[in-house]
Amino acid sequence: MILSKLKLKILPPILAATFAAVSCATYADSNKPIRIPIKNWSSQIVMAHVIGGMFESMGNRVEYVPVDNQASFEAVRAGDLTLVHEVWQSTMQNGYYNAMEKGGLIDAGTHDVVTKEEMGVPNWVIEKGLCPGLPKWEALKDCHAAFATPDSGGKGRWLEGPQSWHGDVMPNRIKGLGLDSKWTVKFAGAADALWTELKAAEKEGRGTVIFNWSPNFTDATGFTFIEFPPYSDGCRLADGGSLATTGCGSPTGWLKKGANYKFPKTHPQAYAAFSKLTFNKTNIGQMAALVDVDGLTHADAAKKWLSTNKDVWMPWTESTLGAGN
Repeated sequence: MILSKLKLKILPPILAATFAAVSCATYADSNKPIRIPIKNWSSQIVMAHVIGGMFESMGNRVEYVPVDNQASFEAVRAGDLTLVHEVWQSTMQNGYYNAMEKGGLIDAGTHDVVTKEEMGVPNWVIEKGLCPGLPKWEALKDCHAAFATPDSGGKGRWLEGPQSWHGDVMPNRIKGLGLDSKWTVKFAGAADALWTELKAAEKEGRGTVIFNWSPNFTDATGFTFIEFPPYSDGCRLADGGSLATTGCGSPTGWLKKGANYKFPKTHPQAYAAFSKLTFNKTNIGQMAALVDVDGLTHADAAKKWLSTNKDVWMPWTESTLGAGN
């Protein structure tokens, strides 16, 4: 039965609601939920809810599943998760490609950004002259005292992200650069601890070196990555490098999406929209800022972003379902 929008308006409320539910279900791919991973940094979590909101607008069911970052690729391959939506080349490509090679995980496209993951400093550290010579890494040889904290044993401190993100990449780097006598690496428990450290260091007037990434909200607030020796394939110890090469910095790279191989079959319309979506630097920075600057919950941040950026995401769903659906 097909009713015009005009006729729908004059239906009794209960009947109108029933028809709307049936109409929405008509566009749903499957009753099976789309399972989206929740990791431990803001843009990833907000984007999960943004994508989930897109799928729900198409009539699909969504479940959000907390998961360890590196374990997520095997989970998608095995079908425990439906997709991954924020795969950073610098630190995740090995797990991503390993899962693809085993079979079960397919590439679903690339976001419209160039990524960077690296240690760096807020711009005010340079402006205050706390480490003359930055952003060149050689400046770190002589300024560690301005970056000492109660837990650093008199050394300057680098605050890395959670150790599950990169393992011993940064401790190996300071050894490879000969900085380990003056600097030490500590690991944050979660991404939020990095932003807490930024605020605390500025309030206390001390220097801070933290792990950060772009795109992120700090692209707008002011942050400078340290310039380490150039990255090359195999320079890190985990990739076959030696102490002489492990001082290398991080590469720029892509930001990918992946999916379980059954997703295009079980949810063809949702997969079509997912494969088309591509967020840019501004989009991703906005998503993170709504949480880390404005203080919204991840779910509320996603709702606000979806509401104010319909021109960005609706073309992906409309091109799949047809305009007006």
